[in-house]
Amino acid sequence: MAIGDKVEKNQAVCVVEAMKMETEVVSPAEGVIKDVLVQELDSVKAGQLLIELE
Repeated sequence: MAIGDKVEKNQAVCVVEAMKMETEVVSPAEGVIKDVLVQELDSVKAGQLLIELE
């Protein structure tokens, strides 16, 4: 996914890996990706904002 891409509600927008398990993160709403706040291989915390929609 990239800035400007349209997404549907419940569409997979990224994959988070933790303890060798991959989990798809889905969009909570329909919209357009406004900003991607993390990069591949970044460490993230629970509850951290990954992507902004508009």
